[in-house]
Parts: sequence; structure tokens; C-alpha cells
Amino acid sequence: MDKWLFFIMLCAALLGWFSHTVLSSIQFESPYAFVAAPERISPADHLKEDQIQVYDNYAVISAPHLFWSKFTDTNSMDPTLDKEANAFEVKPQSSEEIHVGDIISYSLDRTLIIHRVIRIGEDKEGWYAIVKGDNNSSSDLEPVRFSQVNGVVVGILY
Repeated sequence: MDKWLFFIMLCAALLGWFSHTVLSSIQFESPYAFVAAPERISPADHLKEDQIQVYDNYAVISAPHLFWSKFTDTNSMDPTLDKEANAFEVKPQSSEEIHVGDIISYSLDRTLIIHRVIRIGEDKEGWYAIVKGDNNSSSDLEPVRFSQVNGVVVGILY
């Protein structure tokens, strides 16, 4: 065998071993680390582009059953919502308008609560949603029935 060919094969083998054993154990900081972030369920797109007009100093949102909301400071939805945030909600006309990932407001014992839908199901009483504050470690204790739902958040203004 030609000594140069042997030398090239030996270098290739050593380079392969080095890149596999040494370089693979080094943790390189990627400038694109955000790409590896875990996927989270986002709210559904309740407002379509043609329902929003933006002008130089004002905006117009055309949506049926749209209303304005403000929040108290419970920290359950931090950092998504806080006491200074303003939001727009729409009153859903049916349970099919509520999706996993949506933020809904609902009534519980004369208190208005705003949390994210993490699961939707149906039981002998009908449709329900399991909700959780983004900053809470566990879901709310009771399922939310459609009759309790006040609105679905369609926009947050900070």
C-alpha cells in the first residue's frame, strides 16, 4: 500500500475519532438557542386580519360580541396578564368557539376568573374546560361549564 494513502486513511480515522469522542462532549452555545424552546399551545386565532384596521393614531376592531376587560392583581396569569394590562374579549356563542390554549374569563361564586384552557372534554353534564393560570402549578379544582364562560381573550394591550 502506498505510504501516502495509508497516511491519509490514518488521519481520516483519527479525525473521525476526535470529532466523535472529544467534540461531541463539548456543549456549544448556539446563537439560535430559542429554536429549541418547547412548543406551547397558543390561543386560537379568533380575530382575522380583515377584522383589524390600523391607522396612524387609532385602530378599529370589528368583531361580534367584543368587549373590553381589565384585570386584578392575583399573579395567576403572570407574565401573560397583570393588573395594568387591558384586553379585548369576545362572548362565545357556543362551546365550539373555545379551544385548548385560549384564555377565558369565567364566573365562579360571583368571582370573575381568567385562566388558560388546558383541556376540553365532555361528561354526563356536557361540555367542560379544564383551566389553569399560567403562573399556577396546578389546574383549577373544578371544570368550567360553558354557562360559566364570560369571554375569550382575543387581544392583550400592554
